[in-house]
Amino acid sequence: MIESRQVAERDDSNFLYVDADACPVKDEISKVAHAYNINVIYVASYNHLSDNNKGDWIIVDPDREATDLYIVNHVKSGNIVVTWDMGLAGLLTNRRVDVITPHGDVIEDEQIPEILHLRHLAKMERMANKHTKGPKPFTNEDRHRFTRGLTALIRRKQENPNV
Repeated sequence: MIESRQVAERDDSNFLYVDADACPVKDEISKVAHAYNINVIYVASYNHLSDNNKGDWIIVDPDREATDLYIVNHVKSGNIVVTWDMGLAGLLTNRRVDVITPHGDVIEDEQIPEILHLRHLAKMERMANKHTKGPKPFTNEDRHRFTRGLTALIRRKQENPNV
């Protein structure tokens, strides 16, 4: 694993980690985090580097799960993680980590079994060579929805830090 720079020691509860390999809302994350004084750590493989130089970047090897493993090993209870990866979400929600998707959906621990079951069914469909649709194009409305969702999550955490 390669780390682009050492992340300074700061308040552990004031971090937002981004699974940045395929994250379409990096600019929105930077803006919201800056407004609420949240430290952002973007984690990406060096195959997925971005021009976004705001926040701290951790660059990991291109191994299949290197980004997820870095996040799992460094995130603390009370942190926020932005990811599409529901397997990663499942590892985090039971550790009192807030997980939000780039569509602005906050993932709760109670949702994980159903989400993972649907993910498994979709994989079985693909393995059976049944055509499944890919994701719809990301829109400006998706970006606004994410911004609203992240803002609401941060405000809720700031108002009720023990929840």
